[in-house]
Amino acid sequence: MINPHKLGVHKLLKHIPLNAIFDAPAKARLRKAVNIADLRLCAKQRAHKMVFDYLDAGADDEISLRRGKDAYSELEMHFHILSGLKPPLDLSTKIFGQDVKLPFFGCPTAGNRMFHWEGETAAARAAAHHGTLYGLSSLATTGITEIGKLCSGPKVFQLYVWKDRELVREVLARAKEGGFHAMALTVDFTWYGNRERDIRNDFSIPPKYSLNQMIEAVKKPAWTYDFLSHEPYTYACINTEVPADSLAAFVNSQIAPEFDWKDAEWLLGEWNNPSAVKGVCRPDDAIKAVETGFTTMWVSNHGARQLETSPATIDVLPSIREAVGPNVEIIMDGGVQRGTDICKALALGADSVGVGKPYLYGLAAGGTEGVIKAYDILKVELDRAMGLLGTGTVDDLKKRGPGLIKRRHSSARDYPDRYAYERGYGGGVI
Repeated sequence: MINPHKLGVHKLLKHIPLNAIFDAPAKARLRKAVNIADLRLCAKQRAHKMVFDYLDAGADDEISLRRGKDAYSELEMHFHILSGLKPPLDLSTKIFGQDVKLPFFGCPTAGNRMFHWEGETAAARAAAHHGTLYGLSSLATTGITEIGKLCSGPKVFQLYVWKDRELVREVLARAKEGGFHAMALTVDFTWYGNRERDIRNDFSIPPKYSLNQMIEAVKKPAWTYDFLSHEPYTYACINTEVPADSLAAFVNSQIAPEFDWKDAEWLLGEWNNPSAVKGVCRPDDAIKAVETGFTTMWVSNHGARQLETSPATIDVLPSIREAVGPNVEIIMDGGVQRGTDICKALALGADSVGVGKPYLYGLAAGGTEGVIKAYDILKVELDRAMGLLGTGTVDDLKKRGPGLIKRRHSSARDYPDRYAYERGYGGGVI
């Protein structure tokens, strides 16, 4: 199919610097954002509808997506007073054995250039700026070498359950050469989740240039000019020569639903470095993963984008900590919208917390500046929450956390704002 990139339109437009003009309103909105919900609205106003809904959506009826956010509201913070603390607190910790300045980081996510032309480089720069872990997806639109040059700090490379073992060996070798300290195997993606917003929007990479998609593109000139004035996307960690639209069929054919624990053992033998199993929601699976040789349990339900009515990760976290004991590293992601959410996860058993949607909202809203702002927001909120709770360090929070966080039954009073849904908060719409 003929499209603007095949006609070489991007080669012409890249010499016409109109990005600043189209992006001026987006930058003004970004400056006014005070929380992650604001960043979500900024992203919604700048990004193509198809792209925003891909980022924002969950599976099926999005029950797990809403529950993942609501679950934090059911956890109260029973704070100590007169703790003798003053800001800023020491938020440093270790992730995969590497020193970091923040106990949270951006999860590896596919196709970042879809949201903003800077793509993964924006997230890498933000991670370097804040001194935290960077996570690169094997379906990234920026290559391993380029990320390695931008981000010299701790890095984790995310891998799917591929059929082709030679492909796996090749990608892992490049990750090692690129300075990646750890590998995370995503195990909850053996089937593709039913994301009905994508179906309704006829989501595709690149766009299909249907009448509806072109109308939506006209509505979002900043995103559209970005897309048309830059090179087409490729899945750069796998094959930079094949465009993302052609490679999609290859990716689908390479996912191995039959991948099992024996295959995981083989993979760990190929890597021989710190490794996480990403997608743990059950204590028995966590125990099996430790026995298999994984060094880190990554509690995740894939952002509520896979199995509908899967549990909120914050709800299963304590049981997984109890199952594996105090010495096994645990990362948790899912539903995080506030620094208080990160604080609660650290208190209930996580050693660090991954965030996905929050930093991608920042990326879609304003590239590097937007991702840095997302981290800034969460850092300030976490610092405040820990200080008011009476815990001065991450280690102190983890040690005393179970006695500081208590569950209560939710009620309509937890969600008094009738416009919460419009701001991206899933629960308690009245």
